[in-house]
Amino acid sequence: MMGLLNTTFTLGLCRSFTLLINCQRRITMQIVQLSSGYDMPVVGLGTWQAKSEEIENVITTALNTGYRHFDTAFNYNNEEAIGRSLKKWFDQGGNRKDLFITTKLPNFGNRPSDVEKFINLSLQRLGLDYVDLYLVHMPFSFIQDQNSFAPATNTDGTITLDLKSDPVAVWKEMEHQVKKGLTRSIGLSNFNESQIQNIINNSEIKPSNIQVELHAYMQQQSLKQFCQMHEIYITGYSPIGSPAAKQHFQTKYNYTLQTFPDLLGHSVVKKIAKNHNKTTAQILLRHAIQGGITVIPKSSNPDRIKSNIDIFDFTLTNDEMGQLNNLDQGEDGRIFDFLFFNGVANHPHYPFNVQMKKSVIST
Repeated sequence: MMGLLNTTFTLGLCRSFTLLINCQRRITMQIVQLSSGYDMPVVGLGTWQAKSEEIENVITTALNTGYRHFDTAFNYNNEEAIGRSLKKWFDQGGNRKDLFITTKLPNFGNRPSDVEKFINLSLQRLGLDYVDLYLVHMPFSFIQDQNSFAPATNTDGTITLDLKSDPVAVWKEMEHQVKKGLTRSIGLSNFNESQIQNIINNSEIKPSNIQVELHAYMQQQSLKQFCQMHEIYITGYSPIGSPAAKQHFQTKYNYTLQTFPDLLGHSVVKKIAKNHNKTTAQILLRHAIQGGITVIPKSSNPDRIKSNIDIFDFTLTNDEMGQLNNLDQGEDGRIFDFLFFNGVANHPHYPFNVQMKKSVIST
């Protein structure tokens, strides 16, 4: 038996509910209502880098732990494995309406003619009739490789850019997917403020969510204010600093950052964790949600999956919040500038004004 036991209103738009897991364990979760009218749990499970061979156990563990919000993308190449896990859960009595599933339009599908094709492919892979949130994964667009679901590359190794892409035209097709019932809510990912404003100015259905890199070193204060003004809820990816990203960049793209954050080992975070008898990851996640952000930490470790959602039984003090707020490095804290897509900075819709302070490893 799994179900909602009670609901209480807290902290403005946030509400708390209690889940009974397997008739034994109770967990508390907060949800936020998006401008689309639908509820989103404020902690979800991220699945970037999650391999198909491990994802079924990960999803099953997360469902049994109390997660009801799952984030994936066509580009992650794990939607089919997630779909198999969800089917098992449904077959055991799980209810689709209790879940919040997010997926994303790939960067090589950023054309109006491709939107419906790719959302249908994602739905087929996930085994679902609709997703709860569909995002435009990136504002820039690539040409698709003729033989695979991947960006095409030029002879010099750069990505083949689609310089004719039009984010507003893509958004119009995103709106059509809501009207067709293929997604309940739509939003953006990795767009900057002016790009979001352009969508708002030319939309019938406004974005209800934006997913961006957000952690203690990259707190996106200006974007937070902008999104609050426009009733767009922020989901922060890499909320603990994405410790596995460095190896991924090196292995897949032959690319490295000159410096890489270690938020989990930061002395301020460790001290606050000791004060609350919590892990440093739990402190970083709690900092984000107390700041009004939804988080989607990724883990394949059962104990960390469980602890990452166990952050509703304590509150950071104003002083502790201030100490963590002071860790913000602005743009200097950014990990995901997407320069590992060789040549992407030449795209007219590249969203970031970053210095080329990163270096490519030569082979």
